[in-house]
Amino acid sequence: MSRLINRLKYQMLIQWSEEDECFLVSLPDFPGQQWRSHGETYEEAMMNGIEALESLAIAYKVMGEELPQPSIVAKANAEDQLETIAA
Repeated sequence: MSRLINRLKYQMLIQWSEEDECFLVSLPDFPGQQWRSHGETYEEAMMNGIEALESLAIAYKVMGEELPQPSIVAKANAEDQLETIAA
């Protein structure tokens, strides 16, 4: 697939786990297990999360299921958040 990820608008949560001693990746818009992937570094976790997201999209297509609706932050809300961070 030609970088399917560029067309997908899903959120990815990456956070450090002391217990696992790695970064864990969650794709909250997809039902099922909480953690979808992991990585020893933030960058590795991000790349593994992208791969997991692409694999999920392909699996949904093969099974004839529609992808879940992505959670999208409204533009005005996102701009307000960016202004708060910059302040």
